[in-house]
Amino acid sequence: MTIMVVGGGGREHAIIKKLKENPAVERIYCLPGNGGIAADAECVPIGSTDIPAIVDFAKKTGIDYAVVAQDDPLVMGCVDELNKIGVPCFGPDKKAAIIEGSKVFSKNFMKKHGIPTAEYEVFEDADRALEYVKSCKIPTVVKADGPALGKGALVCMSREEAVSAVKEIMEDKKFGASGDKIVVEEFMTGPEVTVLSFTDGETVVPMVSSTDHKRAHDNDEGLNTGGMGTVAPSPYYTKEVEKEALERIILPTVKAMKAEGRPFKGCLYFGLMITPEGPKVVEYNCRFGDPETQVVLPLLKSDLLDIMLATTNGRLKDVPVEFSDGAACCVIMASDGYPEKYEKGFEITIPDDLKDSVYVAGAKLEDEKLLTSGGRVLGVVGRGESLPEAVKAAYEKVGRIGFGNAYYRRDIGKKALSALKER
Repeated sequence: MTIMVVGGGGREHAIIKKLKENPAVERIYCLPGNGGIAADAECVPIGSTDIPAIVDFAKKTGIDYAVVAQDDPLVMGCVDELNKIGVPCFGPDKKAAIIEGSKVFSKNFMKKHGIPTAEYEVFEDADRALEYVKSCKIPTVVKADGPALGKGALVCMSREEAVSAVKEIMEDKKFGASGDKIVVEEFMTGPEVTVLSFTDGETVVPMVSSTDHKRAHDNDEGLNTGGMGTVAPSPYYTKEVEKEALERIILPTVKAMKAEGRPFKGCLYFGLMITPEGPKVVEYNCRFGDPETQVVLPLLKSDLLDIMLATTNGRLKDVPVEFSDGAACCVIMASDGYPEKYEKGFEITIPDDLKDSVYVAGAKLEDEKLLTSGGRVLGVVGRGESLPEAVKAAYEKVGRIGFGNAYYRRDIGKKALSALKER
């Protein structure tokens, strides 16, 4: 079986490593991939948003199955175009991917169907938005309507920050056309939890919960990033919270998407805030999260390709989806200065015995050397029977990997470990 994975980061590397476990997989292409992924798949220099070139490559190469892993190509309709030439895909079509592609759509969708989320207002005019944030409750959250590489939600702790956020998004176009509309919403409090879920539009199978660490620096300080590390399972996602989330959020979302003529097939990401009033939706994503995937998939005992094919073919209820009882921790090794300015081009050294535990996000191959080429460079994963063991294992591995300009948070999992002790 010949598979094509669309994307080129740590999430795609984790997916590819898991797909390789299926003996039916003969060849995997990754478009565009990266220097580290090249050790596990054939990387093809086609951008993940160049949909005509992706379709042409799939047609010429005889792709049997495609995994569209990244948000932009999903929102742009990559699955629809591949389906037109007879290539089945893991991932939602354009009509369903709007659940991530438009914050305005998703907020209105939740309001319509009674799915718990923060109170909000939508603005298409910058002057009206600026007027509103000068009198709304502070803190508040300002979100770009469209995709913004995980950085389009700005938490504003002061009125000045709120005004600045509106100007950055709507006037300065920090996120391009994604900022033509914005959502200004209530600031919710509580721990955040991610629940990735397999769904074929009817059946929903939630995966192991996880907790991401978005801020660049220790103690959740610094700028928002695409994620500096994750732990799974999340201690905040207790059996009681899980039951409420399933009944009030996860199942109703999939049912409502089908009712709206937008059946969702693939991985639906539920970003939840565990508030004093119970779990509420912070955001939906239409694909695997990054770096959540790097802790969730290593805990998956069942075959990933079998599950993916079942979501595509509408038979998820017939396929076993089992996870181990252990825990995992992913520490992101980044380039110092990320998410702003940083140097790149440093050689990366990864001991051979650690390569199965490392997912490469931002690296290129040059003269057979692996060099840094991005802000988030590596996801280093530790596993253990318990969360403390997993965190310890991850940091031990980080200590054995090197590249110039390397930076990582030293407190990934710290709050989760404290929450475990309090239970």
